[in-house]
Amino acid sequence: EVQLVESGGGLVQPGGSLRLSCAASGFTFRSFAMSWLRQAPGKGLEWVSSINSIGGLTSAADSVKGRFTISRDNVKNTLYLQMNSLKPEDTAVYYCAKRERYSKEVGGYWGQGTQVTVSS
Repeated sequence: EVQLVESGGGLVQPGGSLRLSCAASGFTFRSFAMSWLRQAPGKGLEWVSSINSIGGLTSAADSVKGRFTISRDNVKNTLYLQMNSLKPEDTAVYYCAKRERYSKEVGGYWGQGTQVTVSS
């Protein structure tokens, strides 16, 4: 059974940083591309960032480019999202997603999510 467990969310002031983690199990993590998605209050799911299976290719949405960095550890079966210079509009539930192929769109199988709130 595929399991994706996100952690690391919380309340942070504007300009602050957080590092999200996603612990993966139930599949061969190193063989799959992964993504981060998010859903802001009252809005639909939004693609944030993706990384290929070996970590050599990444992409990010324009809204987070230069502030968020996706990475992975294929030994620890863990996906990360380093978020810097956070803005109130980054407030959302963040989900990691297993992808059948590398993609810059919403999709895949995602976990339960972790809440990120950016507020003073």
